[in-house]
Amino acid sequence: MDKEYLVKKWLSNELSEAEETSFKAMDDAKLYEEIIEEAQLYRGEDHAKVVSFEELDKHLTTEDSNSGTNWMNVAMRIAAVFVIGLALFTVFNQNNIQSFDTKLAQTETITLPDNSIVNLNELSHLEYNSGKWDEKRTLELKGEAFFDVEKGERFEVITEFGTVSVLGTEFNVISKEGTFKVSCYEGLVSVSYGNEEVKLPAGTEFTLESGTSLKADIAIAEPNWLKNMSVFDNAKLDAVLAELEKQYNVQVKHQTNTDTIINFTGAFEHNNLENALKSISQPLNLTFSIENDQVILRNANKN
Repeated sequence: MDKEYLVKKWLSNELSEAEETSFKAMDDAKLYEEIIEEAQLYRGEDHAKVVSFEELDKHLTTEDSNSGTNWMNVAMRIAAVFVIGLALFTVFNQNNIQSFDTKLAQTETITLPDNSIVNLNELSHLEYNSGKWDEKRTLELKGEAFFDVEKGERFEVITEFGTVSVLGTEFNVISKEGTFKVSCYEGLVSVSYGNEEVKLPAGTEFTLESGTSLKADIAIAEPNWLKNMSVFDNAKLDAVLAELEKQYNVQVKHQTNTDTIINFTGAFEHNNLENALKSISQPLNLTFSIENDQVILRNANKN
């Protein structure tokens, strides 16, 4: 295979298995591989870049035609390894993507490089580039997370619906199932979506759903999910029971009057099924029984 072709693909880390075999058979392959080894010893400057193939080839093949010795070749090869090694290490270091995913009923606490804290809710995804964190505090989020941000340069959370920007504060972001909600608990949050921008001081939240936006006040000090609670405001009973099933991995059957719409305002905890059922059933004048992994809800006056 063509040497220039192989080296270019090696520089971009795109060699196939067959191409890698051909690359290692080259006379200069060992020297090229030394570049990677040297790269581990140095950090380099923040904005260093990998040189082009042409520049690499020039350093590795240039000979002093007026000299009968090879000491210049050796020196230039060492210099090429050192310089390119610095650049490669910097690029590898700057593209260190950290990724986190949570499963059903699972949360995770993440400490960022600047000691900012992220509490990632269930069924969520978060990622950021730790190699570039010092120059750009940016994360991508799908799902829900609560952020406690250390003061510093601009901190951005990018979602499919919009971007949340702060300098240092506490806020919660939901970006899932067609809903984009940002709640600010401390400091000031800027929310950008489409061509619009909304400023949220502490104690306010912004919701974007089905193209409709709403800004409202909030009275709680932190999201309820951090307290292992599910909270509802005039929610349909079916939605409440669906949340219960998700949190406790049970099946709920309610033998109630299906002709009547039942709404629920209240909350239930996530760590005690019986207490959770009492919180739901008592205000609605219902009874319950638990049989293995199934819950039966009935009207209180039904035998």
